[in-house]
Amino acid sequence: MEFILILIIALFVLWYNKSIDSKKFLQDIDPLFQMLMEDDYKFLLSLKYGEKKDYVIEFNKRVKNGMLTIIIALFVFGLNGTLNFIIIILSVIIGFFVFKSDYMNLQSYYKKNLHAINQMLPYYLKSLEILVQHYTVPVAINKSIHTAPKIFVPGLKRLVSKIEAGDSSVQPYMDFAKEYPVRDSMRMMRLLYRLGLGSQENKQEQLMMFSRTVSSLQNKAREQKYKERLEKMENKTMMMLCSTGAGILLLLLISMMSMMSY
Repeated sequence: MEFILILIIALFVLWYNKSIDSKKFLQDIDPLFQMLMEDDYKFLLSLKYGEKKDYVIEFNKRVKNGMLTIIIALFVFGLNGTLNFIIIILSVIIGFFVFKSDYMNLQSYYKKNLHAINQMLPYYLKSLEILVQHYTVPVAINKSIHTAPKIFVPGLKRLVSKIEAGDSSVQPYMDFAKEYPVRDSMRMMRLLYRLGLGSQENKQEQLMMFSRTVSSLQNKAREQKYKERLEKMENKTMMMLCSTGAGILLLLLISMMSMMSY
C-alpha cells in the first residue's frame, strides 16, 4: 500500500513538473482507449459544437481527466492507510464516471434538441422540395446545406459525401434518419430516395406526393406548437388561480385568528 502511494505521488510530481509528457503517453496508449469511444460520440460532439471541435483531442481530454481522477482518488483514500482492493475498484469507478460525464452531457443536449429538430425538419424539407424542382435530389441536398438549420448540417454533409463516394443505395438516407430519429424522418428519407430514382416522366407525380407529405408534416408541427402554447398558457392560468386561492385562504385564516384573539 505504501509502495502504491509513493508511486502515485512520484507520477503526479513528474507529471506536474512536465518530466512525463502526458500527450505522448496518451498517443502511445491511444489504440487501447479508442475501444472505449462511443459509436455516436463524434456525431454528438459535432452536433453541439459544429465541425470546429476535433473529436480525437476532446476524447483524449476525457481519458486524461478520468486517469487523473483515479490517481487523485487513490491518493485521497490512501491517506488514512486503508488502501485495498475495494478502494482501488471504487477509484476506478469514480474515474470512469468522470470519463463518461462529458458523453452523458452530450447525450442530454441531444435529447433536449430532439424536440427542436422535430419542429424544424418539415420546414427544411419544404425548402428542399423547391430545390428538387430544379435539380436532382443529391445536388439539391448539397445546395440546401448552406441554408439548412445548423443542427442538420453535419448529417447532411455526411449524407452528401456518401452519395458522392458512389453509394447509390438507400443506406445514406437511412443513416441520416437514424441520426435525427424524429417523427416520420425514416419515411421522408425513403420518399426522398425514391424521388431521386424516379425518371423525368413520373418525377412530377412523385414530387407532388412528396409535397403533400411535407405539407402534412408542417401542419402537424404547427398543431403541436399551438398545443404546447395552449398547455403553457393553461399551466400559467392554473398557477395564478392556485396563487390567488392560496392568498385568499391565507387572508381568511389571518382574519379568523384576529377575531379569535379579541
